[in-house]
Amino acid sequence: MAGRTDAGVHASGQVASFRTCSRFTPAKIAGGGNALLPGDITIRAATETPIDFDPRRQATSRRYRYTIDLRKARPALLRNHVWHLRDGVDLESMKSVTSSLIGLHDFAAFTRPSIARDNVTTRCVNRASWDDRNGLAIFDIEANAFLMHMVRRIVGTLVEVGRGRISSDDFEKLVREAPPGEASRTAPARGLCLTKVRYESGLFDDDTNEDI
Repeated sequence: MAGRTDAGVHASGQVASFRTCSRFTPAKIAGGGNALLPGDITIRAATETPIDFDPRRQATSRRYRYTIDLRKARPALLRNHVWHLRDGVDLESMKSVTSSLIGLHDFAAFTRPSIARDNVTTRCVNRASWDDRNGLAIFDIEANAFLMHMVRRIVGTLVEVGRGRISSDDFEKLVREAPPGEASRTAPARGLCLTKVRYESGLFDDDTNEDI
């Protein structure tokens, strides 16, 4: 698998590999797999790769999307895919500090202290942005790699900014000074989705449904 996610997190762009001696074409394997898999798993594309292909270690970046429902009425069809905040947040204040995530930073504040102590916590974020779509606040972030709970802690802390509980300066300080585990507010897993995994070879880059 290209990435490991927390229980309850979704994926619309996960990549997995396996070795086989089958003579079936990738298209037939995908079709046969979809006939046998449970309804909540779909193979969107399949292709042959070099024998040494590793979907996790050879990935150059991953993109995640977090969705917050800011509408008053509770979601029904989307209830397992969004974080519902009926009291709202100041999305503009959240947008204003999101750009501080872009670039090479130490994200030790946005993971468990035990993870920060035992692992390299520097990551390069090349995209981080919010989009407001009819009451849905959508956060997209792409980086070379992510720490455990990193995206959920970033979103949870940004929501605290939007609620006025954390200042913009304090958020930027978490990014700049990286106190291990300090950003403990963690958004629910259900709102998070892995939408894209990129490779130097351009594998699956022509898949236009990465955000579905």
